[in-house]
Amino acid sequence: MNIASAIASTDCLVPQPLRIARIRRESADVSTFELAPASAFVFAAGQFNMLYAFGLGEVAISISGDPDRADRVTHTVRAVGAVSTALARLRRDMVIGVRGPFGSSWPLAESEGSDIVIVAGGLGLAPLRPAIYAVLARRKRYGRIVLLYGARGPSDILFRRELETWRRRLDVDIAVTVDHATADWRGNVGVVPALIGRAAFDPDHSVAMLCGPEIMMRFTIDALAERGMTAERIWLSMERNMKCAVGLCGHCQFGPAFVCRDGPVFRFDRIASWFKVREI
Repeated sequence: MNIASAIASTDCLVPQPLRIARIRRESADVSTFELAPASAFVFAAGQFNMLYAFGLGEVAISISGDPDRADRVTHTVRAVGAVSTALARLRRDMVIGVRGPFGSSWPLAESEGSDIVIVAGGLGLAPLRPAIYAVLARRKRYGRIVLLYGARGPSDILFRRELETWRRRLDVDIAVTVDHATADWRGNVGVVPALIGRAAFDPDHSVAMLCGPEIMMRFTIDALAERGMTAERIWLSMERNMKCAVGLCGHCQFGPAFVCRDGPVFRFDRIASWFKVREI
């Protein structure tokens, strides 16, 4: 959506009230909200909404639900600022203002026939979750599917039940690691980029999808390059200071791009020249 059409369209500028149908606590500071839209809500995996806490303001949050379910709008929110903390205090049947969906999406159709390597760090699993739903629902269209996920500690692991369900499948390779282990943790310990070297995929016929802290994505890109994966096969999602969602305010400018308008999902070769510039 360009700026002119954004200004002309009141639909993308005015929040719509959506009722909270369900809340699930993922960790001490992260909750998943399922909202009930009045009509079918259609989005592409990787897009985001602006969530409005009445009287406080908005925050950009990626959609974390199943793109094949139009009867629910799902967001996974960490309480870190005034708006997200206010959202975290809401209860079932209360109302959230929603604008969207906005932005670009994961290249699922273009990736058919390729191995899929999904690498997530912390809350970055949430924006990738719709892509996981989509590729598993169309499993025969893809080669190997590899999911590598890292969290700070065992208590910070998101979507535990789904990870366990996916792990039981014979057609998905999943590895989970934590930065800091507890006494009862029996899995990997270390940063998620360290899992790349052991993952089974063909770098010449794979597509990688990344989301997480930028330092994690930098090291993951380096690890993928060491395996021989080229920049045009790597996609990443970035949520940088998005305020308006339509490219008007300029808060999310990233080099010559605006994250809300040109992203949040970018092909790495298109942003590589300024991605590693720390000052941007």
